[in-house]
Amino acid sequence: MKKRDFLKNISLVALGSPYFGSALASCADEAAKTPINELASSEDFWLKVRQDYKLKPEYINLESGYYNIIPTPTLNALHKNIDMVNYEGSYYMRTVQWDNKKRMSEKLANIVGATAKNIIITRNTTESLNMIIKGMDWEAGDEAVYAIQDYGAMKIMFEQVAKRFGIINKVISVPNHPKSDEEIVGIYEKAITAKTKLLMVCHMINITGQILPIKKICQMAHRKGVKVMVDGAHCVGHFEFDMNELECDFYGSSLHKWLAVPLGTGLLYVADEHIDNIWPIFAEHKKEPGDISRLNHTGTIPVYHDLTIENAIDYYNLLGGARKEARLRYLQEYWTKKVRNVAGINVNTPKESHRACGIANVGIDGIEPADLAKELLTDYKVFTVAIKYANVHGCRITPNVFTTTEELDVFVKSLNSINASVRG
Repeated sequence: MKKRDFLKNISLVALGSPYFGSALASCADEAAKTPINELASSEDFWLKVRQDYKLKPEYINLESGYYNIIPTPTLNALHKNIDMVNYEGSYYMRTVQWDNKKRMSEKLANIVGATAKNIIITRNTTESLNMIIKGMDWEAGDEAVYAIQDYGAMKIMFEQVAKRFGIINKVISVPNHPKSDEEIVGIYEKAITAKTKLLMVCHMINITGQILPIKKICQMAHRKGVKVMVDGAHCVGHFEFDMNELECDFYGSSLHKWLAVPLGTGLLYVADEHIDNIWPIFAEHKKEPGDISRLNHTGTIPVYHDLTIENAIDYYNLLGGARKEARLRYLQEYWTKKVRNVAGINVNTPKESHRACGIANVGIDGIEPADLAKELLTDYKVFTVAIKYANVHGCRITPNVFTTTEELDVFVKSLNSINASVRG
């Protein structure tokens, strides 16, 4: 365990944080004393963490990718933040609103390896990345590169920009099982020409969970004078990374996913040299050069969601980013290893540990993904989401820290049963 993580954990409990007395806080000492890899498979520990969640008993939730259920301590903090803002009313909005938002940005920057001067709080990844796509100074003939596996909202914005400004979009495809980093980098590199202005790439592909070699892609693109925008919707709070080490120009993420912040919270990172060159979604008053707040005029929004970023980060730090990452990867590999070599079952996610974490995708020959998802829920009470596009045919499986291996055993058994039925 990192010393800084241990000190964070101790300080949270010692200062009487809202998480003192939570199930997680009660086993913080156990986590601090146990090696990360050993803790990842300790069902007793994660059953204690599970106590911090209110879960519907009607089904096994294996769809945490769209929105992460908030742990009860964070939910309680949200309610307190709502009460406080409502109690202070306009006084809060006109006095400390922006100071608090800046503090949230600083805490976010700390966990992603950036500085607050490069981070703004948005509503989600779509808003963050569409701001960049739409906000660039495009000229007719400019080119953009992205993958067919990328998220639909951003692809649609590229299509709109193409119609509006006459740019050309080049769409590549990322293999589900790449042979090497160099293969992936090469696919993007082949699409780049002298006219390429922006390359969009997923840090983690949302439909398969594949983690791409972002730093290598950024270095390749920069050698050719191309900016790189990274879709990290599923990354913040999922696995640890350092923004500065990625060397990207722009990075967007949704905090209501794996960081478990209330709905409607995201972040946008912009490298220093680009802050003054992007057109904001909403016009802002004149700012000093390099002031990223010029991109963050939001109007009046539910500020208590932004306030709760701090509480979610406190819970995340108490759990420990490395411990959470190890558990999520352990859960994914726990079930995928059981079905990877079963005839008729197709895991659409790389098996190498560094190429995935908690998310994976699985399909069965002879059954449509939508029918598979329906049968899993109706007959086996397992909730997933169907995916059928971009060479991916299956159901996305996204367990969480509250998921048990017993639940995954039920899921694996259901897959084998459906597969046997289809194969006759």
